[in-house]
Amino acid sequence: MLEQMTAKLDFHANALLLRSQRQQVIASNIANADTPGYVARDFDFAQALKNASGALGGSAMAATDTRHMRLGGGQGGQPELAYTLQTQPSQDGNSVDLDRERANFVDNSVRYESTLRFINGHVKTMLSAITGQ
Repeated sequence: MLEQMTAKLDFHANALLLRSQRQQVIASNIANADTPGYVARDFDFAQALKNASGALGGSAMAATDTRHMRLGGGQGGQPELAYTLQTQPSQDGNSVDLDRERANFVDNSVRYESTLRFINGHVKTMLSAITGQ
């Protein structure tokens, strides 16, 4: 019974953690906008959330030896970072598009805040149900 009540919270806790990690990646891109040769990074949020939530089911391969390489996931529970496509060529080889990064930063911030509000609302609902109000 308790697992059913907290399953949504687990999902949103994973989403909150991934949003935080994505915010750090985007902030790093913005901070390195003037670094020659820097290539912007990002990760597929939807795929990372599926991996974190265990939604892959039985399709994921099990590592039977510690020397096996991990496929499809990052190291230590971190999402797998990929390089973003360069939309504005630059002379110094920097691939950061500040307009896109700022838009991603704001979008991710709004989604982070909405996830926090959803968790807060869910907890309030559970507390009112427990106390019988």
